[in-house]
Amino acid sequence: MRRLTQHLPATYAARLFDAQAAGAPEQQLRAVLAEGLQQEYFKDRGRRADGLLVEFTDIDYVELSF
Repeated sequence: MRRLTQHLPATYAARLFDAQAAGAPEQQLRAVLAEGLQQEYFKDRGRRADGLLVEFTDIDYVELSF
């Protein structure tokens, strides 16, 4: 299990909230969050792990603040 504490840039946060407001299924919300985490946390905004693809699965707990 991995605990992440990561700032999600406004562009991803907006996409996430817009999708939620539009009634998007959980899978779509996970995809947006995974893309944001992929770019910010795992790829360090393009500085490493160029070919890495992240899937957001087997979630135990998510806490978001804004």
